[in-house]
Amino acid sequence: MAVDKRKKSTSESLRNTRTYGKFRCHNPSCMGRLQPEGGQGEVQCPECGMAFRVAWIRPDFPRIRGPVWEVNRKLAEEALKNKEGN
Repeated sequence: MAVDKRKKSTSESLRNTRTYGKFRCHNPSCMGRLQPEGGQGEVQCPECGMAFRVAWIRPDFPRIRGPVWEVNRKLAEEALKNKEGN
């Protein structure tokens, strides 16, 4: 049986879809793409408004450290007021 040299393995084909320097919002109802500027300590989702602290593994490789509680608590309180008002 001949081996097709043009066919890629699963890991090789997934390598083409990787995005470095970006990550997804951790809000389950949003999951928008976030792309912080180099060295930025916090990033806010443009879609849902949640804020996250950012750690830099390399100058071009960010990771989410965790939420910014003050911003996210304010958003949750506003959503609760809107829900109770309706």
